[in-house]
Amino acid sequence: MAKKKVAAVVKIQIEAGKASPAPPVGTALGPHGIAIMDFVKAYNAKTEAQAGQVVPTEITIYEDRTFDFILKTPPAAVLIRKAAGLDKAANNPGSETAGTITEAQVEEIANVKMPDLNANDIEAAKQQIRGTARSMGIAVS
Repeated sequence: MAKKKVAAVVKIQIEAGKASPAPPVGTALGPHGIAIMDFVKAYNAKTEAQAGQVVPTEITIYEDRTFDFILKTPPAAVLIRKAAGLDKAANNPGSETAGTITEAQVEEIANVKMPDLNANDIEAAKQQIRGTARSMGIAVS
């Protein structure tokens, strides 16, 4: 069987189990002519166990208007804010601290994010998570 030709790859972040044809899903997928409701139903079914988290997805759209999608891990910033118990990060990250997370929480987040990070080992992944926390104004203790 011949391989399908890829027409586009679309990346969007949607809350798990709450995709709807409204923006951002409709505006991202509509121009490519795929059945938006088919994607919404499939996405909601796959992510219902992760309700309440933002789950990025990479949608591959083929020329015959079919699609496949891959679920990614939640963004590091979302996981860090959740671990620190914050609704939002610091307004001035360099001069103010919004909260703190422990080294154990950094390791836990790094283990969750490891499949999507470009790190060779867990120490490099932890360093990336620390950097993200620092840029958000969240201290690591």
